[in-house]
Amino acid sequence: MAYYTRVLSKDEEFPSFDELEQFVRAEHPQFKLTLEEGAEEEWESLLLSGNDDVEVAVIERNPVSEGSIGEDDIAEFIEDTQDAKPEAGKAWLHEFLASVKTIYAFQHLQGNEFEEGSSALHALRTKLWERGDAILQADGEGFTNEEGFHIVWQFSDSVSGPWNMAVQQDGVWRQFTMDLGDPDHRAAFLEGSVPDDLTSTIGSGS
Repeated sequence: MAYYTRVLSKDEEFPSFDELEQFVRAEHPQFKLTLEEGAEEEWESLLLSGNDDVEVAVIERNPVSEGSIGEDDIAEFIEDTQDAKPEAGKAWLHEFLASVKTIYAFQHLQGNEFEEGSSALHALRTKLWERGDAILQADGEGFTNEEGFHIVWQFSDSVSGPWNMAVQQDGVWRQFTMDLGDPDHRAAFLEGSVPDDLTSTIGSGS
């Protein structure tokens, strides 16, 4: 089954193919970006691959408009998180999703399994995300806030290891790194609290 990560942006405007292609060449010269579908100024699908033609990712740009694939994706995200915890994170997420105008969907391919390919994909995704008014989503993990901290639980029960998380309290994000496999950390997060043995920082967004 295909694995996707996504940038969900409130911005209708998007960088041109040339801008993104030049970014990849400058930051990761052993990789290239090619136009798959659409025109250079109105690109719909791009291919990130190595100079050896090993494919790393397909990037689709899906505008969110009536009757579009993007609109269907947003509806599916809202449906899939109806029972997500914590409640405050879910409420914030649903409000944000209602304002999303563009979805950048990264389908991870074979080349992403290598460190250099993964790094190039991450850099390109980060460039799109850091344009602002955007959050991240990953299949099997969930959604972040605008600072990249996860705000709802969509992990498998067997997950473990450190992860950057955030809970919203009194209109601000309290951000911390928890052990996903720690039952006390997990229970606190699901209740919308910072685990007792951890310290948090206040996020800049609300």
